[in-house]
Amino acid sequence: MAIVKMKHMRLFGMAADREKLLHVLQEAGCVELSKPSETPPDDQWDTLVHPSDSGLSEARSNAAILTEALGTLKRNGVKGRSMFQPRPFVSKNELYDDQTKAAAIETAQKICGIDKRIMSIQLEGNRLRERRQQLTPWLDLDIALDTPSTKTTLVMFGSISSQFPPEVFSAELETSSGLAQVVFGKRDSDRQNCVIFCHRSAEAAASDVLKKYGFTRVNLNDWHGTARESMGKIDQELHSLDAEREAIKTAISDEAGSRETLELILDRVNQEIARETAKDFILQSPAVFFLEGWVPAPDVSRLDVALKPFTCALELTDPPEELYPDVPVQLKNNFLTRPLNMVTEMYSLPAYDGLDPNPLMAPFFILFYGFMMADMGYGLLMMLFSVLVLRKSRPIGGMRNFFTLMGLCGISTFIMGAITGGFFGDFLPQIAKVINPDTHFTSLPSLFTPLNDTMSILIGAMCLGAVQIVTGMAISFIKKLKDGNFMDALWEEFTWWVVFLGAALAILGITKFVLIVGIVMVLVGSGWNAKGIGKVTAVFGSLYNHVTGYFGDILSYSRLMALMLAGSVISQVFNTLGAIPGNILFFLIVSLAGNALNFALNLLGCFVHDLRLQCLEYFGKFYKDGGKPFRPLAVNTKYVDVVK
Repeated sequence: MAIVKMKHMRLFGMAADREKLLHVLQEAGCVELSKPSETPPDDQWDTLVHPSDSGLSEARSNAAILTEALGTLKRNGVKGRSMFQPRPFVSKNELYDDQTKAAAIETAQKICGIDKRIMSIQLEGNRLRERRQQLTPWLDLDIALDTPSTKTTLVMFGSISSQFPPEVFSAELETSSGLAQVVFGKRDSDRQNCVIFCHRSAEAAASDVLKKYGFTRVNLNDWHGTARESMGKIDQELHSLDAEREAIKTAISDEAGSRETLELILDRVNQEIARETAKDFILQSPAVFFLEGWVPAPDVSRLDVALKPFTCALELTDPPEELYPDVPVQLKNNFLTRPLNMVTEMYSLPAYDGLDPNPLMAPFFILFYGFMMADMGYGLLMMLFSVLVLRKSRPIGGMRNFFTLMGLCGISTFIMGAITGGFFGDFLPQIAKVINPDTHFTSLPSLFTPLNDTMSILIGAMCLGAVQIVTGMAISFIKKLKDGNFMDALWEEFTWWVVFLGAALAILGITKFVLIVGIVMVLVGSGWNAKGIGKVTAVFGSLYNHVTGYFGDILSYSRLMALMLAGSVISQVFNTLGAIPGNILFFLIVSLAGNALNFALNLLGCFVHDLRLQCLEYFGKFYKDGGKPFRPLAVNTKYVDVVK
């Protein structure tokens, strides 16, 4: 597989055809629009301007309303599609039906209005409950809270500190003038609520007592009648609000059937947003419009067919080398390599003039994952879950790549599990022992096991690492030869291959001549383009960097053995713990729970470590990153699949 060649597109079309042509380009899905390059200094070019964005504002407003309405339905118990429920198929006419759109927008506005009323009911309820709380201290008083003062009598609602005994305060207030009286309400943790009745002539004397006891006045003039009367009115209002809220929830539930229509129109509106956003890249005059972009070379014929009904001028050219950093990258993949797109995109897409890493990485990634997981039971779960999701849910894009990759890694995991004799660890022998302690079934057949052949597995892991590193060097070697960098290829990869071969022959006792030749090539090649004392420092620097680099890279592959051993030991520990009481029910609970935890940890751990080996140890040998993904103007839907 390779990186798809791109064509730079420049197009002039009639202004009257702009909207329809954008529709056609979006349905074709093979053109990525870009900002117009520098235009020549010409008066006619000066008449081209960017079109108005009023359509974009309207589309975004509609999308916001539809999204809010769907969120309201979800918050009120209207369930969406389950994970295993596929997206419905719709025709292009259904997606772009104007009557359906108008009805859906109207329904969304209605639901949003209902949602706003729910929020206002909640706010009003909170306000009433706060006011209800304010009335609690005065419920024991049969006195109207709006009792006013008169010319002769002063009426004050308030509270004193609860550290003072009420009877002491009452006695001192009444004896201070003989014309003041206190009526106590409820007492809380730090305040004693009360009402003071005082004759105007005794106000000064009463004030001295009130200050002494820390009296704080409370204004209750906005209440009418007694506290219990006001409480009753609040309770009636709260009851009315609750009834209205339930009626609104019922009304929202009645709109559950509109969910699929709202999702359909939201997908349509998102296509409108994509087209309106694309207009930022268009220059237009009253008569014509101009746009630039990129088209994959294999899709040029499809573009020609799409543009055939229109009067337009089209220019397609190969990008010059200086434009390579701006050329979008599309990878040409097959079933085996396409799932690795998610891995490549997590790291970085290759540069336009680089190499597609997916076919070079796929065998290693899938093999290494299975090597680390190495369990038939876990592999079966991965394969079954992958097939179930892909067939039932029909995910697209990154999620489809994820579950496809899970299935491929599940196959590798199952094969490695068969080689090592693992099925949820030693689940089968342990359950056989619980059922029959005298059983002779102690293990599944295997070529080697993680616990008994740890050193062999470690050596095998590092041998696999050496194969991948040499493969990366070979790719770099071939690329340098194609680019004409013969000396770099000779003194870098080829020289160290001679050293590796010579070291192997010397260790086997066959000959040391090849190793000597390799060392001489290292000494010559390290400083072949250096001068003076730089030749000496270059030799030492090259030796240090290459020896430690290759040794460290190969040693990193020991993680393959480590994760295989860790996963096997953890599963066997849980199986052993479950088998101790000799009860099959207890064994199943402990073993399945432990294996579920081990499976979840290994799913993530193996992916992370596998990703590290590819991105650091492997890609570092040949990969040139920095590519921009190819993002064409296309029909990208979230809730439906459009039948073309």
